[in-house]
Amino acid sequence: MTYLQLAYLHLATVLPAFVLGPLLLLSRKGTPGHRLAGKAYILCMLLTAVISLLMPAQVGPQWLGHFGFIHIFSVSVLLFIPLALIAIVQGKIRLHQRIMFSNYVGGLLIAGGFALAPGRLLNQWLFN
Repeated sequence: MTYLQLAYLHLATVLPAFVLGPLLLLSRKGTPGHRLAGKAYILCMLLTAVISLLMPAQVGPQWLGHFGFIHIFSVSVLLFIPLALIAIVQGKIRLHQRIMFSNYVGGLLIAGGFALAPGRLLNQWLFN
């Protein structure tokens, strides 16, 4: 799969997560709708993280000739989403909420901000 195809797939999974995140954070918790939207959000975030790990870093230093600083966010999503699921199953609601909020801020807002940096593909698509 080419870098461009991965970029389109990445956008196809990250954009729904970007919209679902605030809806989940602001909605009434524990309802069937919240749970269903949460499952969709989790699926989108996990797919987004896996897809991004397949995309080589285009800006800045690389480790192992592939991974860059932004991949740290992908790894954190893959680690913390399961922890949030474990927390909610164990009834640790506050921990689940903190992890999911941090995941949205770090995994989407901060990483998304880096994706807009000069030299990155999203920056080129939006500003050139």
